[in-house]
Amino acid sequence: MSESTVESLEDHRDDRTENAPLLETIVDELRTLRADNDRLKNRVADLENTVETLESQLTDLESQTDDLDAQTNTLESTTADLEARVDTTETDLERFDALTQATRNRTGATKARLEELQARELEKGAHLRAEHVDEHEIDVPDGRLEKLTKDDGNAYYRLPNQDDPLDRNHNTTLAHGDLLPIQQLARMDEDMRRTTTNALPTRLAAKLWQARTDSSVGDDPWKTGCKSIDAYVTASDLKHWIRRQEPGTSETYAKKLVSRTIDAILELSKNRVAIRKRTERKNGLEYTERRLVLPTDAEIPGETVSQPTEPPETTDVRG
Repeated sequence: MSESTVESLEDHRDDRTENAPLLETIVDELRTLRADNDRLKNRVADLENTVETLESQLTDLESQTDDLDAQTNTLESTTADLEARVDTTETDLERFDALTQATRNRTGATKARLEELQARELEKGAHLRAEHVDEHEIDVPDGRLEKLTKDDGNAYYRLPNQDDPLDRNHNTTLAHGDLLPIQQLARMDEDMRRTTTNALPTRLAAKLWQARTDSSVGDDPWKTGCKSIDAYVTASDLKHWIRRQEPGTSETYAKKLVSRTIDAILELSKNRVAIRKRTERKNGLEYTERRLVLPTDAEIPGETVSQPTEPPETTDVRG
């Protein structure tokens, strides 16, 4: 029954007094039915919305499932490829291991043959370049090898006191460790000296020593001595030499460097050189000047002349 019908019944309640209770009941029931109907409509609308949401979610899940299936297929394919590559790699590794072992065997045999040949040559008196010799593996009498440095600047191994049978190089120099510290520094180039020490007096001392023994240096302040003095350099000449080596050095600072350079060369030569004072006369005036002198009897490694009857000095024996 429609709402208009209910309103019509309400309008005619007074005309039908005898049926009033019944009509009132009917009207209340109709109102209740109408409210229930409205709730059902709302519920149905909610359910329809829920169904639409669930259907949308289901569509999304189906799409995700399709994507996961595709990814799974890709992963399975990739896994199969990787397994095939692992099998191939394992095969290659086995082959490489076999080749490595074969190479190791050949190398070991070659090294053993080379060491045998080197041992035989050393026993014949050969001098072999140190960089080519494994001194710990060479089988020679008494297991002893002597290391020496020739004037070509290269290190060699030989049996102790064995001259080179080919007579390629009579002149030898001592091993680096047998030299005085000043000699070691003098053998270095300028860059290496700067790397070795930051002290300017030390570098000047090394260069001064080098100027005495190496004619290629050019600027040599040393003078030839006499009697008990092999060579000497005066403090004044040393000052001028320092200013030539270090352009821009003031005379005052050069005087300080003279003293510091002399101290450095005394220490680094282990006092093989000495300081002497000598009275000089200039313009009718006498003055005392210091001299840095190298005595003729100073024991300088590699420079001291040995008697012909003395055997050559052993430099470095490994064994």
